[in-house]
Amino acid sequence: MNPVERLLRGVDRWQQRHKPAAFAFGVVKKYGDDNAGQLAASLTHTGFLTLFPLLLVLTTVLGLVAASHPALRHSVSDAVSGQFPAIGKQLTGNVGALKRSSLIGLIAGLLLALWGTTGLAQSAMFTMAEIWNIPGPDRPGYVQRLGRSGLFLVGLLIGVVATTGLASLSAFGHHIAAVIVAGDALAVAVNVGMFMFAFRVLTPKGVPGRDLAPGAVIAGILWTGLQAVGTIVVKHYLSSESVYHIFGIVLALIAWIYLLVQIMLYCAELNVVLVRRLYPRSLLQPPLTEADRASLALQPLQSQRREEQQVQVTFNDRPEDEAAARSTPQVPEEVSPPARRSRKKRRESR
Repeated sequence: MNPVERLLRGVDRWQQRHKPAAFAFGVVKKYGDDNAGQLAASLTHTGFLTLFPLLLVLTTVLGLVAASHPALRHSVSDAVSGQFPAIGKQLTGNVGALKRSSLIGLIAGLLLALWGTTGLAQSAMFTMAEIWNIPGPDRPGYVQRLGRSGLFLVGLLIGVVATTGLASLSAFGHHIAAVIVAGDALAVAVNVGMFMFAFRVLTPKGVPGRDLAPGAVIAGILWTGLQAVGTIVVKHYLSSESVYHIFGIVLALIAWIYLLVQIMLYCAELNVVLVRRLYPRSLLQPPLTEADRASLALQPLQSQRREEQQVQVTFNDRPEDEAAARSTPQVPEEVSPPARRSRKKRRESR
């Protein structure tokens, strides 16, 4: 054993013995097992293309409905731009120019927004199914996905309303400490609720809601903190001219969406690792830990597309007198959640 391998194995033994380190490494390892980097890139691209039609609809509706209420239009614009500290004002300002043709802009924006949001929701549902390693027969069908896409759009509208209310609250008492604290607490609560809603809508229904809560709470806190840090950085370290150029706006927007997607995916992976106890993982193999075997088994089992298709995963590295652990699935029916069919039923079907 060379010195580098000896060092790595020492680090590996240490992280496996300490639960926080083992859990954190398990989340990172699961992220890599699922090729979540490619899933994040796909979601970022789809989200970027979806954002502009949504802004087009928002600004057009504001031009039609809130024409006589400049304060309301200003509050909604501030709430939306507040989600993008670096380029929010430039982004909403440029899209606002489309209001000159309100009716055409509204029709085109609605069609593009429906198409884009459906594509974004479909991509996100596929991503969540991959993260939870759901076999094909247990994934939502076409009609279910369309319904969930509509719910996803409703959630976005509710998010705009909630953030608008928070923006109005901050403007009402931005010099009062109690109001500031209450606003920050409400911002965290709203973001947690939005992530919980998104996780629930995008994740197959067989996964209990309680299994989605830990990641949603952490994601809401992280997203709120990231927005606060972004606002501070822009205010104190970046000049406003640095984001006026079109390339700067585009690059900053893509980077910001990518950060949001990364938070969402890592927190979704956190839920899976926590529920399925996919830790401790080994840094170097062999030997494999039981969590390694469970995670490796999930990858081929999720490739099942039909109930008539038989997929089975076994390992030959266990001692002969050691039985397979119950936590390590062997067939798609044992991938839980959402498939909760028993071993007895599987044996009877053979």
